[in-house]
Amino acid sequence: MEHIRTTKVEQVKLLDRFSTSNKSVTGTLYLTATHLLFIDSSQKETWILHHHIAAVEKLPLTTSGCPLVIQCKNFRIVHFVVPRERDCHDIYNSLLQLSKTAKYEELYAFSYNPKQNESEQVKGWQLIDLAEEYKRMGVPNAYWQLSDANRDYKAAICRCSQPLSGFSARCLEDEHMLQAISKANPSNRYMYVMDTRPKLNAMANRAAGKGYENEDNYSNIRFQFVGIENIHVMRSSLQKLLEVSGTRGLSVNDFLSGLENSGWLRHIKAVVDAAVFLVKVLIEKDWISFGHKFSDRCCQLDGDPKEISPVFTQFLECVWNLTEQFPQAFEYNEVFLLQIHEHVHSCQFGNFLGNCEKEREELKVKEKTYSLWPFLLAEQKKYRNPLYNPDFLPELTLLEPNTVSFNFKFWRNMYHQFDRSMHPRQSVLNLIMNLSEQNKQLEEDIKELEAKIKQRNGQSDVVLVKEHQQSAHPAPVALKTPPCFKKEQPPIPGNDAVRTIEGSNTADNRYSELVSEFSKAEPAVVSLEYGVARMTC
Repeated sequence: MEHIRTTKVEQVKLLDRFSTSNKSVTGTLYLTATHLLFIDSSQKETWILHHHIAAVEKLPLTTSGCPLVIQCKNFRIVHFVVPRERDCHDIYNSLLQLSKTAKYEELYAFSYNPKQNESEQVKGWQLIDLAEEYKRMGVPNAYWQLSDANRDYKAAICRCSQPLSGFSARCLEDEHMLQAISKANPSNRYMYVMDTRPKLNAMANRAAGKGYENEDNYSNIRFQFVGIENIHVMRSSLQKLLEVSGTRGLSVNDFLSGLENSGWLRHIKAVVDAAVFLVKVLIEKDWISFGHKFSDRCCQLDGDPKEISPVFTQFLECVWNLTEQFPQAFEYNEVFLLQIHEHVHSCQFGNFLGNCEKEREELKVKEKTYSLWPFLLAEQKKYRNPLYNPDFLPELTLLEPNTVSFNFKFWRNMYHQFDRSMHPRQSVLNLIMNLSEQNKQLEEDIKELEAKIKQRNGQSDVVLVKEHQQSAHPAPVALKTPPCFKKEQPPIPGNDAVRTIEGSNTADNRYSELVSEFSKAEPAVVSLEYGVARMTC
């Protein structure tokens, strides 16, 4: 709280960055220890977590006030206009301090409390068991064993960095290690070594004494260059993409040209091509446990900006492109992917903190923070794909995406998810989910109606028995039949029983089977039922 100079500023304007007429809403801006909150005149709330803030810019003073632009890691951009420059300056300085954390313990995850008891917290971290995951993959077996030899994190079983080979040097330790791995996979004729760099980059590094493995020094090895650029190129490419997508008033041609020049979709294609070769990736095992540097790449702490890179964002975008090509193959939807991206940067949960498993153990994230997965599983309905079909192409054991360039699209809901006024359109996914919910409600209504019909049929049987008993004791001759009963003709069984659903027709009626079921003739019951109802006249 020592960084907060001003906690509340009134008459602040929130500008619509894509409005050509500088459309805005007026409200009150609040600054708390964890969030920036804006409440407009209609009581709509906009919450921005301090750890989501990537950059804050204070623009020159104008006649309407002092502009403050905030760019977030989840691609939200907000443009405030604060009436007084002093208030704007105070908020600007506070956000600079609050958005740059020096220690892990100051991250939001260590103060966040979702009101879970200790047993629920422990259970949340036990949802994913890596030992069970390896068992599912067939490990341990005759060739691979689980070991705690690296329990103190002082060794590396397999490396992922480039060798110091140069043009002629050899590394016997590398050669022995790869031979051991090859022997542990006897069913495979060759072992593939994948170098994710473009070959040109690897050759340039070779001249500097680094480089890549010489196939002549290894037996049964196949070397594969993938062509994925380094973290600096990816960071620059994303920045170009955001500049294009955030420019107001671009024509379609200018937008598509800018998108192409950013190179972003080409990078996504390169990653998917590599994934097709590698086959499978899992977040908890292959990203978190295997040591992706989340802290450096996502700028969790105030550190070297050159280490920041959207590697995990690219992974999620690759998965989204797969869901677009195979909409029936994934049980989750894009909202699920967006939520994961949101919390990778929010630092609200402990899963993605730190650069490796060792750091997470030292931070005791399982004791001091909460896991993201129970939070997501609690709202499965929200993240379920209505098009999912578990029997989709059962003959295929893995997906084979088409990586031709035109199959890769701009992910609008990632980069413009907060820009509601820009090209508003109805979400197909939401439409399908709403229709699914309506169908479920109609099915419940049908069951309720069927139950009521059965109940009324039972009551009608009772009335029929009573009338039969009365017919055995005729009424006295003095009693006359009511005039209205004389005039009333017996209803034709079945005709009045048919009910047409409003707005339906015979050519297109999803409930035709139900209607035909209702229209089955039941003369005694239906006639008596309507007869009794009409005797009240």
